[in-house]
Amino acid sequence: MKYVLTNRSKLRRSGLGEERLNTMPWEKTFEEEAVIEQAMQVFWKKGYAATSISDITEATGIKRGSLYNAFEGKDDLFIRALLKYDTERRRAAMQEMERIADAREAIAGWFDRAVKTSSGDPDKKGCLLVNTALDYSNCGDEVQKVVADGFKEVAAFFERLIKRGREEGDIPNSVEPRSTAKALMALLIGLRVMGRGTLGKTGLQQIADQASRLIS
Repeated sequence: MKYVLTNRSKLRRSGLGEERLNTMPWEKTFEEEAVIEQAMQVFWKKGYAATSISDITEATGIKRGSLYNAFEGKDDLFIRALLKYDTERRRAAMQEMERIADAREAIAGWFDRAVKTSSGDPDKKGCLLVNTALDYSNCGDEVQKVVADGFKEVAAFFERLIKRGREEGDIPNSVEPRSTAKALMALLIGLRVMGRGTLGKTGLQQIADQASRLIS
């Protein structure tokens, strides 16, 4: 959606009659999705609490007034950025992995992808959803819901793949779907947290290997 924000000329009454102010109207045009993407990158790198409106206006090139005219404020922009991240990254990755025929390979593939993403990011940003979860108690209700729903979907994704793998013979019947799915999710979250600088690629791969052992 494209916003066009216009500051109209104003009239002010004085003892001598009406005085026209701002006779040169200005117009600012920007794409909403582009702004959300740029803001998302800032939130992702700095975190919600450390990100100021000035950081956002600098990154987007939009003046503060125009930003508040298009969005309700920092909270609204963060929620929209978090939803964008969740849709374009987590859900997209889940859909890609579910298209893999071998359920065990699909789960291992997600962990391998996480290792590659974490170790290959020079900024060590981690996962925006996981980063937000680390400050869960200080988040508003809407943000908490996005995080909780996202994690529930990941656990359900792992459980679904484990059940399919057991049915098709890719995963042993001894692997209990629900509890193993939760363990896999915990390993994935730990990998993304440790990937922000605590562990290098070798250490992250060891976590991924442990996940593969859970479904072997």
